Amino acid sequence: MAGQPPPVPTVVAVTGSTRAPQLDPAPSVPAPLRTLPEALLLDFGGVVFATRKRPEAWAEVVDQVGELLARAGHHIPAHVLEQALRGGDKALKDWKNASSRRRTPRELTHREIWSDFYAAPLPEPAREVLIGSAGVLQAQLTATLATHTVRPGIRELLAVAQQRGVRLGIVSNAHSGRAHRALLAAHGLDESFGVQVYSDEVGIRKPHPGMIELAATALGTCAARSWYVGDTFDRDVVAGRRAGVGAVMLTRHHHTDNPPFPVAEDADAVFDTPEGLAALLQHAQPETRSAPTPSAVRIAPTRPSALLLDHGGVIAVSVPDAALRRAFASQLSQQLARAGYPITVEQAAEVVVAAQARHKQWKADHSDDAVMSEIDATTFWVELAGPAVTSLLPTSRHAGALAWLRAEAHQLMVGYARAKSRPTVRPGVPELLHKARALGVPVAVVSNTVNGRAVREELDEAGLVHLIGVHVYSDELGRRKPDPLMPATALRALAADPAHAWFVGDKPHRDVAAARAAGVGTVVLVRGGSSTDAELDDAPAHLRPDHVISEMGDLIALALPEGS
Repeated sequence: MAGQPPPVPTVVAVTGSTRAPQLDPAPSVPAPLRTLPEALLLDFGGVVFATRKRPEAWAEVVDQVGELLARAGHHIPAHVLEQALRGGDKALKDWKNASSRRRTPRELTHREIWSDFYAAPLPEPAREVLIGSAGVLQAQLTATLATHTVRPGIRELLAVAQQRGVRLGIVSNAHSGRAHRALLAAHGLDESFGVQVYSDEVGIRKPHPGMIELAATALGTCAARSWYVGDTFDRDVVAGRRAGVGAVMLTRHHHTDNPPFPVAEDADAVFDTPEGLAALLQHAQPETRSAPTPSAVRIAPTRPSALLLDHGGVIAVSVPDAALRRAFASQLSQQLARAGYPITVEQAAEVVVAAQARHKQWKADHSDDAVMSEIDATTFWVELAGPAVTSLLPTSRHAGALAWLRAEAHQLMVGYARAKSRPTVRPGVPELLHKARALGVPVAVVSNTVNGRAVREELDEAGLVHLIGVHVYSDELGRRKPDPLMPATALRALAADPAHAWFVGDKPHRDVAAARAAGVGTVVLVRGGSSTDAELDDAPAHLRPDHVISEMGDLIALALPEGS
């Protein structure tokens, strides 16, 4: 009858260790599922989405990877690439199965996945190219190799959770949280979730209980007062039990009944699809209890072996944009409120200003370090922005807000980086890049940045990314100029002779220093970037470039003259 709650579902209980689910002859709801949770945590694949492999898509992936390598001057036969990529995929699957045996496994970085798995058998220069674009490639793989369909019952489940005030989170082992976030948004589901925790973004993977604990804390509760729904015994059930969740359930998918090894832990319930979950949540009863306590003149005699370009000040110049910053502050305010931490747009803008000031001090404090490390997204948002956020909230909400910032740090950093200023490609840059391509001179971007992904997106929007062979960004490498590892990494990826390479920057103390230390033969600084004319003209002898130019178009005649 209309207006009545759905009937209590028949729960499929797991018995013994044979993984043979059976219907309870007198259908009843297990005790852990009778109490309304404060948070409902869902796995991504196998719960929210059904996935189907697309074996035919390997040809698309090979084309994508081959094109990327060709931009850097490396031409590897398609059958060789396919063999390497398929072999890496198989090895990665074995690694994941082995990792689920560990008690607290860490997640591989994108660079490790491409260095040690997909690109492992390729020549070093080609491997360096792929490692440098690992994040982009991993997102493409996720989107290409499988189709994703919202599973039946999910939309109803989300609606019931919101109706009953149960906060929602995603907890997923993912080699591309970026791709998963995009899929949720594409299906109109992203705004239902207060937090999304992906293993590649937080550095650990299930069955590490820390992922569930992080999500629960970020939603202002604890694992014991949360339900967790996954689709595997070895990762999801084990993680749930280790975290001490109030209840753990499974929705059957490809690997549910075929764990890679015997698992002793059982689920509280197993469903063929998520359709029964909404009724369970609808009939669960609230329990009255106190709030939880959140616990980096010599001119090459021949055509350059490579052209290394800084981004900010060289490829593009940027100006502050109040509208962009306001839009990001509004987005931050909305996201925090969705997770249960309401702050105003004005307060969110103040959080960003405070984080920027602390970041400036962080760089000053590390300016004399022997190794020039770059700040990571988690440090920025938890340690620099975190105090500004928690100062706006009651003490009881601090731990949860910091957990939320840790979980969302990578996604927040993209928005922050894009909102800092509005970039404009400098005149002469497109012509320079096209001339380099025509002459067969490989190009790399070597840039200090808090978010290489944001730089890539800007280059793509400017129609330039296909002209660039290698990307080296400080946040992805973990080192920043004047550390010579940055240009050295680009040179290795391009298999370029350093003595015949050119580096173009706009800062003597970072760009000249890094290029000289890496053995780059010719260093150029361009006016109109971050350094004043006086700083360029009066640089000390050891930081003086070989050339100072006024416009990027001047570099064409200087480095790539006709007949070269």
